Amino acid sequence: MSRSARSPLLLAGLLAAAGTAHFAAPRQFDHIVPRSLPGSPRTWTYASGAAELALAAGVALPRTRKTAALAAAAFFVGVFPANVKMAVDWRHRPAPQRAAAFGRLPLQVPLVLWARGVAKSAEGTA
Repeated sequence: MSRSARSPLLLAGLLAAAGTAHFAAPRQFDHIVPRSLPGSPRTWTYASGAAELALAAGVALPRTRKTAALAAAAFFVGVFPANVKMAVDWRHRPAPQRAAAFGRLPLQVPLVLWARGVAKSAEGTA
């Protein structure tokens, strides 16, 4: 399987793993839900986990890949405030934790570009 053929499946796997983590260990995600969002942080944790699982399924299937990959790119932009909150909240933690929290911020850019690239490559196969 070529690298370009694996890319959507790897993205789907990443989304599925992240979505599953939201259900397996929700407390770690509850803490990064921005306080400005209405309702319970756990509701947002489960909703974002379910969204990631749905996006994973959509990206994995060639018929829905383009739409799901574009939605994944938007999702990665949409969860950026949670990563900012984590970085702010963890700014006084030990260096390794602080580095992980701040390191997540620039990682959103390649995730968005990766999802857009998967969508673009799906255009030719749809």
